[in-house]
Amino acid sequence: MHIKEFWDHLSADTQKWLMDNPGSIIVPRTVTAIINGQTGEDSAVDIHGGTVLTAEDQDFIHAKARRRETQTEGGPKFFDAVGPQD
Repeated sequence: MHIKEFWDHLSADTQKWLMDNPGSIIVPRTVTAIINGQTGEDSAVDIHGGTVLTAEDQDFIHAKARRRETQTEGGPKFFDAVGPQD
């Protein structure tokens, strides 16, 4: 599978599933079928219909998940400050 190449072709729900499950080494058959339908690819599947992610795919998904975490934490935080009292 080439998740990095097809990322923009995946629906928001599929991207969310991948980012919610960044430790997955094998993508279940239902998600594999959805990804194949969204990308037009026929990824190789195991005997159960799932797809084994490459190390590159796993790294890409981990990076996306980490980036999402920092963005959903509200991004940069600004604090009001008061000057020293006279």
